[in-house]
Order: sequence, then C-alpha cells, then structure tokens
Amino acid sequence: MIMLPIKENRVASKILGACLIGAVLMLSACATVPLTGRESLRLVSDSELLSLSLKQYDEVLKTSKLSHDSAKVQMVKRTGERIAGATEQFLRDSGMESDIKNYKWEFNLIEDDKTVNAWCMPGGKVAVYTGILPLTQDETGLSVVVGHEIAHAIAKHGNERMSESLLVQLGGVGLSLALAKQPAATNQIFMAVYGATANVGILLPYSRLHESEADRIGLVLMAMAGYDPRGAIPFWQRMNQQGGSRPPEFLSTHPAPETRINHLQSLIPEAMKYYRGK
Repeated sequence: MIMLPIKENRVASKILGACLIGAVLMLSACATVPLTGRESLRLVSDSELLSLSLKQYDEVLKTSKLSHDSAKVQMVKRTGERIAGATEQFLRDSGMESDIKNYKWEFNLIEDDKTVNAWCMPGGKVAVYTGILPLTQDETGLSVVVGHEIAHAIAKHGNERMSESLLVQLGGVGLSLALAKQPAATNQIFMAVYGATANVGILLPYSRLHESEADRIGLVLMAMAGYDPRGAIPFWQRMNQQGGSRPPEFLSTHPAPETRINHLQSLIPEAMKYYRGK
C-alpha cells in the first residue's frame, strides 16, 4: 500500500469529491428529447436560461438593425406564428404541455444581407437575418429554417451544450455562480451556444446527433403547421450550392453535406403523416 503525504491526500480527496459530485449531477440532470426519446444532460434550470435569454435577446435587438421591409417582416412573423402554434401542439402531444408556459414567442427580421443565419433562444425568441431569405425563397423554405431552429430549442440542445460548456470551461459551476464570477465568459458561451454570435465568428457547432434530431423534429413541426416537409430538400440543396469553399454562417453551425440530404429524404415519410396542407 502506498501512502500519500497529507497535502496530496487532501488534493486527491478534493478531486475525487469533485468527480463524484459531477457524476451525481450528470445522473440526476438527465431529461428526454421529444420524439427521439434520447436522454440528454441538462444542468441548467429553465428559469435561469429564460432570464439570460431575455437579457441577451434584448441586447441583440438593440445592437442590430431591424428590417423595415413590411412584406418580408410579415412573412417571417406569419411563418413563425404558424410554426409556434404547431410547436405548442407538438409539446402537448409529447406530454410536455408544462413547457408551453416558458415560450413567449417573438420573431424578428434583422437587416443584414451578408449574414446567412437564423437562431432561436430559450423562450421562443427567434431572429432571422435577411441574408438567408434568397435561399429560403418562400414561406415553405423559411418554415424549414424556423422549424429547425425551434426544434433545437424544444429539444433543449442549447441547455445540453451550455451544461457541457460549464463543465468543461468553467469547472462545472452552476449558471448563477458562473455569471457572478465570470459574467463575460458565461455570456459569451451562451451567445455562442445559441448561434447568436455567428456574425463575429464565435461558433459552437451542434453535434451531428443534435442536427439529426432537429432535422427530424423540424420536419414534423413544419408539417403540422401546414407546410409541405418535402420542401426541406430543395432548401438544403440550395444551401449546399451556396456553401462553396467558405460556407455561410448557417452552414457553419448546421453542416449540410449530401449525406444529410439523404437522411432528410428518409425522414420525409414520417413527417408526411402530420401534413394536412393549408
């Protein structure tokens, strides 16, 4: 038996204690992703994320130029509201009706033709950049984007990535403590997690698993909202063609190779079961 010096023993005990706490947290903080049934890590409470979301969303709107093109703005709001209605029905059908109260939907179009991007923060705060509209082309194409982003939100992929980032980058501290001790770093992690910093080059890409789940859920949401899910295929084909040697921001966080399109095609039959048309 090898005996450690008292000081090293204390250090080892602290490390072991931290590992045990981390293990307990991860085991007790798992939740289920709707439709797929996957267990995911969520160390951050919904209330904490909602509070931070409102603050950061307001900041984005203050520092961005909102579009005054009434036709485009109304299209974004109309598409968003239809997807939002479908999302609430989807949550009811998935036994997650209690989550609906957390969503205070808001859809804004940001005037920035160079930014091909869109994102959804917790609480249903959605931003679409004008740079993606030439690729969406119409409401069906836009519903692919909005449905996909909202799918990330209701699957709580952002919470999962925020939890992982807090564990890796800030030592596993809670969100409140992280904000108190390292507010700038914590806010930066949050904005990067939700794709809202794409215009300054700070990105934390979703995993292939997250993308696959958002594709699947997003197709169902657009179908429930009355948009033909088959419209997702030509949209992603246009995104691929736009990519070139330097992909736009939306592709940086949402990789769309040919294999992805093939996967989407395999998901269409399931989504069509929810499609009634409008």
